[in-house]
Amino acid sequence: MSDQFQWSSKSATSRLSAVKQRVLEDPPELRNIFTQTFFTEAFEQAKKAEAMPESALAGALISIKDLFDVKGHVTKAGTRFMATDPLAKSDATTIAKLRQAGAVFLGHTNMTELAYSGLGLNPHYGTPENALVDGAIPGGSTSGGAVSVARGLADIAIGTDTGGSLRIPAAFNGIVGFKPSQSTVSVAGCKPLSRSLDSIGPMANSVSACAVAYKTMATGNQSNGNDVTREFVVPLNYGLDDLEPKVAEGFEAAVKLIQNSGYTVIETDLDVLEALNSLPIWQFSSIESRAEYDEAYQNQRDLMDPRVAGPTRMGRANEVNAVEYRKTLNRRAALIEQYKSELGARVLLMPTVPILPPSFDSMESDEEYGRVNLQVLRNPSIANVMDCCSISIPFHHGGSAIGIMLTAVAGHDLSLLNFAEEVHGHLTGSGTNDKG
Repeated sequence: MSDQFQWSSKSATSRLSAVKQRVLEDPPELRNIFTQTFFTEAFEQAKKAEAMPESALAGALISIKDLFDVKGHVTKAGTRFMATDPLAKSDATTIAKLRQAGAVFLGHTNMTELAYSGLGLNPHYGTPENALVDGAIPGGSTSGGAVSVARGLADIAIGTDTGGSLRIPAAFNGIVGFKPSQSTVSVAGCKPLSRSLDSIGPMANSVSACAVAYKTMATGNQSNGNDVTREFVVPLNYGLDDLEPKVAEGFEAAVKLIQNSGYTVIETDLDVLEALNSLPIWQFSSIESRAEYDEAYQNQRDLMDPRVAGPTRMGRANEVNAVEYRKTLNRRAALIEQYKSELGARVLLMPTVPILPPSFDSMESDEEYGRVNLQVLRNPSIANVMDCCSISIPFHHGGSAIGIMLTAVAGHDLSLLNFAEEVHGHLTGSGTNDKG
């Protein structure tokens, strides 16, 4: 394996032993990351990896969001009502690809119930603490995955992203989160939230590690490498009006670094994002999650997180009839085409989230929970609604870590990953201007 990664097939067993020891010691900072661990099987995987030729993912330690079927284990999706479901008979398609590549699975990671929130809180299995800010939430819904990477347990975390669920916790915990174009990674064997918006992708400490995982997970012949234009667009009319001071200062500093590295940054209003303001995005998750889990909603609601099953989320599906929802789907399709027309191959540049990680205490109020949840989902959800690929890369400024989000239209995944690695190098001071 390349020296740029810390894993190898030969070191898999020793590294796994060290991680198991850390988890068994149960220090406060590692609590609530996993809903179940797979250590017995993991050592078998590590042994097989050691006998494999060196390859991209052989020996990599990987955590898996509790939405994916892993053979021999229950997929709970962060719920109580699925906790006694039958064991999975086979791996999800994505997980099978990773297993075949020699990856080593640490366990299922914690998450918001059904992935229905950008904050990461779970009342059933606890919530892992933010890896950078004491007493702060991790972001979600892929909360345990992000913290497993940020705390040095997993090399890569596999999760889902319906409105930012990979990129929000990545930004909050100072790591990289990549949401691929939806059609490029199979969702077979992964429990859905919104079939219209769900995407599957990786988190890691580096763009290159996310790229290796993505290339393994993706379907097809990796033809999704249409080139992005080395030109950024910052939308002045969307997502920048409520930045916390430290996020605003960090984003401004990042934009200056990008400009000073020789890239073009255009600041302008985007008509398509103005139109997005009137699209009822909430309908996708509310209606489609009810379609998936209505039996539990009707008969086991007492076992569900009230904030998921409540009247502002799953319960809100009752407000919309079939004709209204079809109109929403039609409007989304039109917006996708408008977005492609306005942005072309240029890259949208925004803060991933407008705030720093809020405290657990501030989330006790349902009203504040709802307000902050909408706030953190707003910017990253652009990529889900507009059918884009998008990545959050960490940027440290003034003692705080924020996420810098790069978004490109669908089909530019490989080019976006290459570009993001280049940009990340400049933001960390290790890059060179090699745009060519």
